[in-house]
Amino acid sequence: MVPHLITALTGPINELEQRILESMPAIERWFRLEWMEHTPPFYASVDIRNAGFKLAPVDTNLFPGGWNNLTDEMLPLAVQAAMAAIEKICPEARNLLIIPENHSRNTFYLSSIAQLVRIFNMAGLNVRVGSISPDVKKTTTIELPHGDKVVLEPVVRSRHRLGVKHFDPCTILLNNDLSAGPPGILEELYEQYLLPPLHAGWSVRRKSRHFQSYEEVAKRFGKMLGIDPWLINPLFTPVRGVDFNEDASIEQLATAVDATLAKVRRKYKEYGINEKPFAVVKADNGTYGMGIMTVRDAKELAGLNRKARNKMAVIKDGQPVHDVIVQEGVLTQERVHQAVAEPVVYMMDRYVVGGFYRIHAERGTDENLNAPGASFVPLAFQHGAQLPQPGARPGASAPNRFYMYGVVARVALVAASYELEATDPDAEVYD
Repeated sequence: MVPHLITALTGPINELEQRILESMPAIERWFRLEWMEHTPPFYASVDIRNAGFKLAPVDTNLFPGGWNNLTDEMLPLAVQAAMAAIEKICPEARNLLIIPENHSRNTFYLSSIAQLVRIFNMAGLNVRVGSISPDVKKTTTIELPHGDKVVLEPVVRSRHRLGVKHFDPCTILLNNDLSAGPPGILEELYEQYLLPPLHAGWSVRRKSRHFQSYEEVAKRFGKMLGIDPWLINPLFTPVRGVDFNEDASIEQLATAVDATLAKVRRKYKEYGINEKPFAVVKADNGTYGMGIMTVRDAKELAGLNRKARNKMAVIKDGQPVHDVIVQEGVLTQERVHQAVAEPVVYMMDRYVVGGFYRIHAERGTDENLNAPGASFVPLAFQHGAQLPQPGARPGASAPNRFYMYGVVARVALVAASYELEATDPDAEVYD
C-alpha cells in the first residue's frame, strides 16, 4: 500500500481514478504476485506527470537523492521499508556503508545522504559514509544547514571487500549513479552485498530499455484493469547514433519526432483532447535533468543553435550523448504556489514511503522541471481520512489521488525489476 498524502490537484482525472479505486483489491494482488516472481530495486524515485487525461511516469531513478525532502512524518515508513529490504538481503546485517556521489560539497545532496544515514540507523544498522572520490584523502566532516553533518571517509579496499578504516560492512549501498562507469574499486566484491548492482548505473542502463519494459508491464496492467495502457504510458521512440553537430543526424531525429507526434495526435483525436502534442528528447542514459529538450514541432530541430546542440551533446561527468529517446510529452496540471509542479514518488523495496512536489516558477506545463531553479515542496500527510475512499467521486479525495500516483510509480518499479533482470551479467540465460 502507499501513504495517503495531500496533493495539489483537486480536479477530476476522468474515469482512470475511478477504475483504479474500484480495482484496488485486484491491483494489490497483481503487485503481490509480481513481487513473488521478481525482485524490486533496493530503492527508486519516479517522476510522474498528471495531464488530467493521462497519468504517466516520465523518469525512474535507481539512485535517488532528495531524501531530505521527505518530511519527518514519512520517516517511520522509510525505516520500516529499510528494515524489510535489509532483512530480505542480509538478515544478520550489522554494518552498512553508503557510497555517495563524488560531488561531495553539494550541501543539498549531502543533506539527502544525512537522511539516508538516519533512516538506516533507525533500521538498526551502524552506518558510515565512504567516498570513492580521489579528492577525499582523509576523514572530512561537512557541516550542513539545520545542524546536520556528514562525515566522509576515504574507502579502503582489501582483496574482495570494501570498507573504511576500522569498519567492515556486510552491505554497501550505492547512491552514486556511475555515469562515468564503475570504478575498479567497486568491482569483484564477492563477499559483500552491493546495492543497487553495478549494472543499475548509467554506464549500462538505458531509458529506452526501461520504457520498453514499462510498456510491456503497462499493457498487462492495463489489460487487468480494462483500460487503454496509453493512459498510463508515454509513447517513445529510441534514436541511435545521434551526432548533434551533424545535420544528417538532426534530420534523423526530426523524423523520429514527427513519427512520435503523429502517434500522439491520433490518440488525442481518439479521446477528444484539444491540447497541442509535444515531444521530449532525452539522452538515453543520464540523469540530473541534463540532455533534455522539449520539441513542439520537428522543424524546431533544424533551427537549433550551437549552444543548444552542445548542451544536448554532453551530460553528467562529460559523457558524450550518442543515443536518445523521443518521448511523448505529458503535460502537468499540477500547481503549487501558482508554479508548475510534478509529483515525485519515493520507494524502498516494494513500498511507497513518501514523496514531494518538484516545482519550477519559470517553466511551462510542457517543459522539463528538473532544471536549475527548481524547488521542492514536501507532500504533507492528509489529516482525518487516512485511507483511500473507493466510494468517493474522482478528484474528491486527496488520498485517492496519491494512491493513484503510488500505483503508477509501482508499475514503473516492476518495470525496473524486469529491466535489471534483463541486464544482469550474472543471470543464467536459457535458450
